[in-house]
Amino acid sequence: MAEYQYLFTRLQVRGPAYPGVPIAADESQRSGKPGFSYLLGLIGDAQIGPIRLGMTGFLSLVFGVLAFEIIGFTMLASVNWNLGQFVRQLFWLALEPPKPEYGLRIPPLHEGGWWIFAGACLTLSLILWNIRVYLRSKALGIGPHTAYAFAAAIWLYLVLGFIRPVLMGSWSEAVPFGIFPHLDWTAAFSIRYGNLFYNPFHALSIVFLYGSTLLFAMHGATILAVGRFGGEREVEHAVDRGTAAERAGLFWRWTMGFNATYESIHRWAWWFAVLCPITGGIGILLTGTVVDNWYLWAQQHGFAPVYPQLNPGIVDPAISAGARP
Repeated sequence: MAEYQYLFTRLQVRGPAYPGVPIAADESQRSGKPGFSYLLGLIGDAQIGPIRLGMTGFLSLVFGVLAFEIIGFTMLASVNWNLGQFVRQLFWLALEPPKPEYGLRIPPLHEGGWWIFAGACLTLSLILWNIRVYLRSKALGIGPHTAYAFAAAIWLYLVLGFIRPVLMGSWSEAVPFGIFPHLDWTAAFSIRYGNLFYNPFHALSIVFLYGSTLLFAMHGATILAVGRFGGEREVEHAVDRGTAAERAGLFWRWTMGFNATYESIHRWAWWFAVLCPITGGIGILLTGTVVDNWYLWAQQHGFAPVYPQLNPGIVDPAISAGARP
C-alpha cells in the first residue's frame, strides 16, 4: 500500500494519544485531554493537545487579545458602531498612528493614542511568545532555532513600528493597523523615498523571500518523492544515510547541480527565511534616516541607469527639495 502513497492519497495512521516526552517535575505539566482531527491529519499530525501554556504563554495571549480588541473596536467605532458596515469595509478600515504634529509625544486616545496602546500590547505579546518558545526549547533539550527565527520577524516588526519612527522623531512614520491601509502605506513609502526597488537591502530581502519559498517547496517535494523509501525519517537519515537520502541527494545533483544533505537543506532554508526580514528591516531602517531618495542613490552608485534629461527646464522635485541620495 505504501508504494501508492503520494501527496493526495496520504494515509492517516493513528495510535493511542501521545502526551509527549517527560519534563522536569518542577515544571508545570501539560493540560487538556488530547483529541484527533481528520482535517489536520491531512496536512500533519492529527492529534491536538495536550498543551503547556505557562505564564509567558498566558500573558502573551492576554496582551495579544487586548491588542486585537483595541484594533477591532476602534475600527468598529470609525463606522459608527454599524456592524454591517464594519464587515463590508473591513479590508479598508484602519487604526492610524498619531499625526506628525505630535512627534513622539503621547496623543489623546482618539488621535493616535489607541494606536500606541495597541502597538505596545502587540509588541509585548510577540516578545512574550518568543520567550515561551525559547523556554520550551530549552525544557525539551532541543535547539532554540525557532525562537531565533521568530526574533528575526520581530526585528522587522519593531523597525516598522518603533525603531525607525523613534529615529525619525515621529510616530506618524509608523505603519497603520489595517489590511489595505498598510499596503497603501507601503506604496506611499516607496514613492516618497525614490522607489524601494533601488534599495539594495530590499532587493536582498526579496531574493531571500523567493529563495526560501523555493527551497522549502523543493525540499518538501523531494521528501514526499522519497516517502516510499522512508524519506520522512529525516533525523535518522541525517546521521545514517539510507536509500531515500541517497536517491534524494542524487536527484538534487542531477537537477540542481549541487548536493544537499538531509541536514544542509534545512540550514539553507532556515538562513534564507531568517535573512528575509533581517535584510528587509535594515533597508527600511536606512530609508529616510540615511538615504532620502533611493533612485538618486542608485544612480550615483551605478545601480540604476542615468536617463538623459529631455526637458532641461524641468527640475526634479526630489532634487530641488534637497534630498540626500
